[in-house]
Amino acid sequence: MTKLESAATQHGHADLSRRTFLYSLGALALAGCGGSAFDTQPQSASPRLLAGGGGFVHPGLLHTQADFDRMVLKYNTQPWKGSWDKLIANSHAQLGYVPQPQAIVYRGYDGVHPENYVRLFNDVAAAYACALRWKISGDSAYADKAVQIMNAWSSTLTGISGTTDAQLAAGIYGYEFANAGEIMRTYSGWAATDFAAFQNMMRNIFYPINHDFLVRHNNTEVTHYWANWDLCNMASIMATGVLCDDQALFDEAVAYFKNGAGNGAIGQAVYYMHPGYLGQWQETGRDQGHNTLGIALMGAICEMAWNQGVDLYGYDNNRFLAGAEYVAKGNLIESGTSYYSVPYVTYDNVDNVNQTAFSATGIGNPRPCWALVYNHYVNRKGLAAPYSRQFALLVQPEGGGGNYSPNSGGYDQLGYGTLTCGLDAIASGAAPSGLTAYVSGGAVVLSWWGSAYATGYTVRRATVAGGPYTTVASNITDLLSYTDSGLAAGNYYYVVTASTPAGTTAPSNEARAITGTPLHTYLPFDAGSGASAADASGNGHPGTLAGGASWVAGKKANAVALDGSSGYVSLPASLMADVGDFTIAAWVYWNAARNWERIFDFGSGVGGYMMLTARANSGKLRFAMTVNGGNGERTIEGAAALPTAQWVHVAVTLSGRNATLYVNGAVSGSNADMFLAPFRLGATTRNWIGRSQYPDPYFNGKIDDFRIYRGALSASAVAALMTA
Repeated sequence: MTKLESAATQHGHADLSRRTFLYSLGALALAGCGGSAFDTQPQSASPRLLAGGGGFVHPGLLHTQADFDRMVLKYNTQPWKGSWDKLIANSHAQLGYVPQPQAIVYRGYDGVHPENYVRLFNDVAAAYACALRWKISGDSAYADKAVQIMNAWSSTLTGISGTTDAQLAAGIYGYEFANAGEIMRTYSGWAATDFAAFQNMMRNIFYPINHDFLVRHNNTEVTHYWANWDLCNMASIMATGVLCDDQALFDEAVAYFKNGAGNGAIGQAVYYMHPGYLGQWQETGRDQGHNTLGIALMGAICEMAWNQGVDLYGYDNNRFLAGAEYVAKGNLIESGTSYYSVPYVTYDNVDNVNQTAFSATGIGNPRPCWALVYNHYVNRKGLAAPYSRQFALLVQPEGGGGNYSPNSGGYDQLGYGTLTCGLDAIASGAAPSGLTAYVSGGAVVLSWWGSAYATGYTVRRATVAGGPYTTVASNITDLLSYTDSGLAAGNYYYVVTASTPAGTTAPSNEARAITGTPLHTYLPFDAGSGASAADASGNGHPGTLAGGASWVAGKKANAVALDGSSGYVSLPASLMADVGDFTIAAWVYWNAARNWERIFDFGSGVGGYMMLTARANSGKLRFAMTVNGGNGERTIEGAAALPTAQWVHVAVTLSGRNATLYVNGAVSGSNADMFLAPFRLGATTRNWIGRSQYPDPYFNGKIDDFRIYRGALSASAVAALMTA
């Protein structure tokens, strides 16, 4: 990470960017730790699983003993040798290297202390390089040098300070230093007391900063920080957990990766999934130096987890690979001097960032992080990763600290991936996998993961689960996506096969899509008693009355009354997790006007939701959807607020990117670039009628005839609902 990732640039708050904070060993004393390159037999399961599980694998961060055994066999063979040659020529991998430990490391100028973090990242690079050189060559002199560097720091360092940029130092150099220590833990020449001192340094100085950042984000709104801030601190926590045999720390990092609130969690880091599984990275509109750093950091997290039996690479249908392929493609030249084009949707955050295009700043950045991505997905798993592969070949042999860049950005990854991650080419690819289908603009959009060595793909469709299938498209090559248009209303089932030199693969998983406008959920609210509101659609989506919710006479028979204080209706989790195009309609009686009262709000918290409020702060009815907090909302503004003291019919429809808001059967507002859809919110857990994800007022009024349809009803069909 370059110094352009400064607190002032990041924060936009002068008081925060100047704040000095010191995490000292004394002040935060915690309990010490407990103790192209390419194997013909690819490791498709993690080392911890292969070993039968139980406890941590050691060494087991970026490299296991099996990895080192492979390096020993390969380092004199190209392309591994090219990376080895860069290692032994690197100034950090020399026996004459002299460490420069500091009592306090400063990153970011606090107005008093000069920055000195350059000494830390150089010494970390040296400890890692010498550790590698020992493990591969067997020359214990390099082991002694690595131990000298780590002992110097563990006996000297008392804190990391400066501006909030100190949290970047604690994250990046923390995970890197822990990796050096993990390699050296088996060296008999490292005294047990010295190893324990190094563990204590990681646990008592680095970890508290990492943990505090992920918990508080310096008391800012959670979308304020870019993804890399979260990622480096996650990586440091995970690495420290393994180094210190602390399962709780390891689990903390895994949990944040999957479900964290900040932009480094996988769902936010890969901000938007385009067809063909091109995953737009959160920093794409910023610059490509930081964009590629995200791949380096998340790749390290995934590899460290993999070596401990946790598959984050494959989490959420290989979401990390989607991000890597997107970033790689956008930074590769297609022909001449022209780069590949990639799709892009607008990114906004709390700091009024409004990024509308892929940033060309730093495009083509050759960061050494691609060998790890390519070798895992292709040579371990047999998937196709064409752009990651192309980038891995472009930048090999990968060097290490200082080879990529002499400034701090050149030390933001450990490097040498051609040497450390290179596997022999997999014998054959896996069958296509991860097939998904959603409806957009009335058509079915398919995406899937490809097979290594595939030359083309065939899409087959059926009208009953399990087939028989008929071919609807063949010879699909790049962009593994197909749009099936012109379908009659109904259920459709799809599989994909790949053509390979060895023949046709087995079919992918089967994916289902439902076209037309069938009812998805229908709550007539006619029960009159009890806490359950039956779903008359037959799809099993009943509502549950909660708090001050009661039954009253409605527009049609009965309705649910919400008291504006605690009353709401809860709907099942994952209510619209497989819905693209949709219609939501209801009769609404609003007793009195207050801003932000929700007619409905489906989400999992303030980071991602879709909602309809009777009156926003603009004074108008508003529909909004976001996967990036309130500042990332895509909205439809109505012509006016919802009228009070009368029954009003409201409806929202989405067809492709065209969203329309109706009041009493007439169009009240629209948005032709609503690129979000319900399925992009994932498995929502807080699906409410009359209650907000925020601490807004509860709805004060009555709701009747609440309907959700798959597909967008036409204007005439919406009008017909009102008069039915």
